[in-house]
Amino acid sequence: MAITREKLASLLSFEEPKFTLTKREVADRDDYIFERLDFDFEGAGTVRGYLTRPAKPGKHPAILYSHSHGGRLDIGARGMMEGRYYLLRPWGPMLPRAGYGPFCLDMPSSGERHQISESSAAKAAIWYGKSLIGHMVSDSAAALTYLAGREEVDTSRIGGFGISLGSTLTYWLAALDTRLKAIAHLCCYADYATLVELGAHDHHGIYLLVPGLLNHTSTGEMAGMVAPRPQLICLGEEDELTPPLSIERAVPVTRGMYEAAGAADKLEIFLQPGVAHLETQENHDRVMAFFAREL
Repeated sequence: MAITREKLASLLSFEEPKFTLTKREVADRDDYIFERLDFDFEGAGTVRGYLTRPAKPGKHPAILYSHSHGGRLDIGARGMMEGRYYLLRPWGPMLPRAGYGPFCLDMPSSGERHQISESSAAKAAIWYGKSLIGHMVSDSAAALTYLAGREEVDTSRIGGFGISLGSTLTYWLAALDTRLKAIAHLCCYADYATLVELGAHDHHGIYLLVPGLLNHTSTGEMAGMVAPRPQLICLGEEDELTPPLSIERAVPVTRGMYEAAGAADKLEIFLQPGVAHLETQENHDRVMAFFAREL
């Protein structure tokens, strides 16, 4: 396979929506600044976002934080501030204390956009030859546009991070959008054809279905499209969403593309024995060291 960005964008019906910031509430949390943001998204109404940033003035690196799923669609972007049971701590307060400014937007059918069920939104999209995940990636691009437009953000140092659904959004968007300069993601990198072969694909939600995707590309190739930009992939050997064989088949494809780009040293894969679908202190430390080095 040798898919182009244009072809992947077409498969995802990728189109960054127009948006307008309609409300901004700012609060000083002593050691960082918190912002609650509302946007008007063309055709989608009000969309909520959360942004935190260092209290110290001046430009800083920023991170597009893609929220997870975790079976609680009512949470959405709020998970950046409150955490989830598979995270060690909330990343929203932690990152600005470390010098980064993260921003997270509610994805379609999540958070305050959960008035429409995931199943309903996914089915409607598929009937029109589109996908819910494509809608999410498109909205993520708009979130990146907003983040890059903030006066406090150093646009040469914008990274991406996510776990689970957030992982998928992070490297799929990075495959399409080079404004993400370095990405790290946890717990959702697996060869999809292998998942189907193993009967493990049903562990993933209906939001991930893209008509015809596997006829044109693979997880390994999409992650490889991020090359030569730095990428850290963290996985657990006991994660049922990413069985070992699905990882074994994806990794050589991604590695090969990084090698072809002359950037073999910019791809880091951290596979932990005995670890399931969660953040550990070890992969957390890897992520923080990665961003300190690459951003």
